[in-house]
Amino acid sequence: MTDIFMQAAIAQAEKSLAEGGIPIGSVLVIDGKIVGAGHNQRVQKGSCVLHAEMDCLENAGRLTAAEYRRATLYSTLSPCDMCSGTVLLYGIPKVVIGENQTFQGPQVYLQSRGVTVENQQNERCIKLMQDFIAAKPQLWFEDIGE
Repeated sequence: MTDIFMQAAIAQAEKSLAEGGIPIGSVLVIDGKIVGAGHNQRVQKGSCVLHAEMDCLENAGRLTAAEYRRATLYSTLSPCDMCSGTVLLYGIPKVVIGENQTFQGPQVYLQSRGVTVENQQNERCIKLMQDFIAAKPQLWFEDIGE
C-alpha cells in the first residue's frame, strides 16, 4: 500500500505527464504535513534545473535550517546528483523514493553523509517511468544529462 505522501508525489508525477513533461513528482513533508509539492518541469518551462525535487523545494519557499532538519523529501524516482546535493545542502535527513529501477542517483553517497534513504519500489512509479522512457527516450536522456 502506498502511503499518503508518496500518493501525493505520484499525483505530481501524473500532473507533469499530463502537461507533456517527465513523470516525476516530489513532496516535502515537515511534522506530518506537506509544505511543498512539485513536478519535473524542464519541458514545460524550458528549464535546465526544474527537476521534481527542485520544483518542490522552490514551492515550499524559504525555510529555516531547523525546519529542514525535521523534513522528509518524497520523490517518485531516486534523486539525481543535483537534487541529492540540495538535500545535503539543506540538511534534509530523510529521503523516501518511489523507485530506483529505472534510474539510481547517488543513494549510497547520501547514506554515507547521514541521510536515511527509504526505497519503496512502488509499482506505479516504476510503470510511469518505464512507459515514459519507452515512449520518449531522447527526452529522458536529456533530463539525466546523457
